[in-house]
Amino acid sequence: MTQGKRLLDLAVVLILTLLLWPVVLIIALVILIRDGRPVFFLSERMKTRDEAFQLVKFRTMTQDPDDGLASGGHKTGRITPTGRVLRRYRLDEIPQLWNILKGDISFVGPRPPLRRYVEMYPDLYGAVLRNRPGLTGLATLVFHEREAHLMDACHTAAESEAVYTRRCVPVKARLDLIYGRNRSACYDVMLMVATILGRPPRRPPGRT
Repeated sequence: MTQGKRLLDLAVVLILTLLLWPVVLIIALVILIRDGRPVFFLSERMKTRDEAFQLVKFRTMTQDPDDGLASGGHKTGRITPTGRVLRRYRLDEIPQLWNILKGDISFVGPRPPLRRYVEMYPDLYGAVLRNRPGLTGLATLVFHEREAHLMDACHTAAESEAVYTRRCVPVKARLDLIYGRNRSACYDVMLMVATILGRPPRRPPGRT
């Protein structure tokens, strides 16, 4: 991660923290009152092919100690009523500001994968994770809705695993590598704005 990218991350994190701390407090209290503890969900993700960290989200599901696969339709029954609202507006991801502050992830980059998939495709993720993982990114903006549609149609863990590894991983990786080839401060800002507006980004500025 370049120094300029890191400074941009820190500046935006500080601004968002000042703006969103009341929202974080309210959401935490609602989860605590309606669903109990824990308020936060920790998931091991990979920063590089060999380095892991704990990604933080608001908890949106009932707990399952054996939950280590991609989320598909077979997990729908575990989503709490509070969690459905948080997921709809992606409010469950606000705690990842802490991960950005720590330097685990950036605002823009490939979504950090589970260790399982990095071990399944070490060369592919070795290339993808040359760029610091991000809260949002090209793959998130372009493929998120399609991925959700594919995964929601899965009714078993085995089906979810097959669909994710065969139909989602290759597409997301290809988009992440496109981002890596076009990465710039201007492109990062464009992707951040596109995330706020909820629409796919245009062509990278200054690129053909």
